[in-house]
Amino acid sequence: MASERVTDRRGGDGPDGVAEAVAFFSRFPVPLALVDASGTLLLANAAYSTRFDGAVPDPESIGAVPPGGDGQGLATLLMRAGPGPVRARVRALRLANRVLLVFPGPEDDGAPPGELHRLRDRVSELEQLAATDHLTGAWNRAHFERVIEAELARSAAVRQPVSLALLDIDHFKRINDSFGHGVGDEVLRELVRLVGSRVRPSDVLFRWGGEEFAVLLAAAGYRGAERAAENLRAAVAAHAFGKAGRVTVSVGVAEHDGGEDRERWFDRLDEALYAAKRGGRDRVVVDRRGDSDAWAAEGGAAPLSLAWQEAYECGEPTIDAEHRELFAMANRLIEASSRAQSEPGVFLSMLDLLVVHVRRHFADEEAILGRLGYAELEPHRRAHEGLLRRAGWLRERAQAGEATLGAVVEFLAQDVVARHLLTVDRAFFPLFGKGPAGSREGAATAPPQGAKA
Repeated sequence: MASERVTDRRGGDGPDGVAEAVAFFSRFPVPLALVDASGTLLLANAAYSTRFDGAVPDPESIGAVPPGGDGQGLATLLMRAGPGPVRARVRALRLANRVLLVFPGPEDDGAPPGELHRLRDRVSELEQLAATDHLTGAWNRAHFERVIEAELARSAAVRQPVSLALLDIDHFKRINDSFGHGVGDEVLRELVRLVGSRVRPSDVLFRWGGEEFAVLLAAAGYRGAERAAENLRAAVAAHAFGKAGRVTVSVGVAEHDGGEDRERWFDRLDEALYAAKRGGRDRVVVDRRGDSDAWAAEGGAAPLSLAWQEAYECGEPTIDAEHRELFAMANRLIEASSRAQSEPGVFLSMLDLLVVHVRRHFADEEAILGRLGYAELEPHRRAHEGLLRRAGWLRERAQAGEATLGAVVEFLAQDVVARHLLTVDRAFFPLFGKGPAGSREGAATAPPQGAKA
């Protein structure tokens, strides 16, 4: 039966295990079918097999079933069968990425509402577990396949890059051979905990297979992904992995580029990873091409402008004035970046002025927040330090004549504005009576409203 596709590799039958959820689903007294967004049958229980004997729900008919999230309200569903189509009464319970079809008998309303709620919880749990690598807790490769198309579509729609970083544990076989597979498994779990604590909330960690892990970096071109990958590589190299001791990773990075299909993108990612392995391991290799450069170049002399809005104000006069000036200086620098090759002195001078302003602004902001006893001041200060380090890296690239339009745009629009000014900074807005703590109302995860690429 279809439920045999799901296995619990932990071997446990506890309340949080796949086996228990599958057993509850299989024993449910009325026919059940779990389908994906396209209407494909993924899972069915024994009662379904007994009643429908090989018939499957018609995908178009599923789309017409009312989205009764609580399972209330019956509809008629067309079933595809060998001799011909049949019709069946059904309730649809919408889950995160699936639809659960419940088929009551001809003279009854099926399971009581309490049982339907319990069923939905169990199937939601099953859906979560089936998308998770049971050894490490990371999302699995199958879940990656489900989300990547949506992420690529989002990237194209909002013209934000998307990148992948592929991490491979160096000499992992030696760990298993020297210390046993139990220690090797603990290294995998510890790596997931370590990496998961160091990626952005918008990034997603997957177990790619074996000792390989992938990080999907939304709104990050290959430059930003390179920095993130280097930070992860360094964190792993500095971490103590118990009995295994020192562990290192090799990392390949590739940004999606143009109209290439997934296979070509993954091939470039693999090539970058193998180059890191061949180069001596414990290093990051980047495929330096992607949508971010193409989108920046399409705009000509001024590929991006940042428009200040009142919603970005926190209510503290000094901070707001310095933020507005930051926007103005950023726009002037972006415009000058198109002349960086012909007028390198002008571009470098404007970049230096911007860095001076940012450094002074960070000092002023930290002093104000310190006087107010801001609880998250130390993490906020560390975020400032990270931005200044990236500004220094951009300055070095500019000095060497290697600061492209894409690098300038990504640093200003993504690092400074979208990821810091309009997200991290908003956590202190409640100090000045602006929005709930931690609120992201008005925050930009894409280039801010008014920005144009």
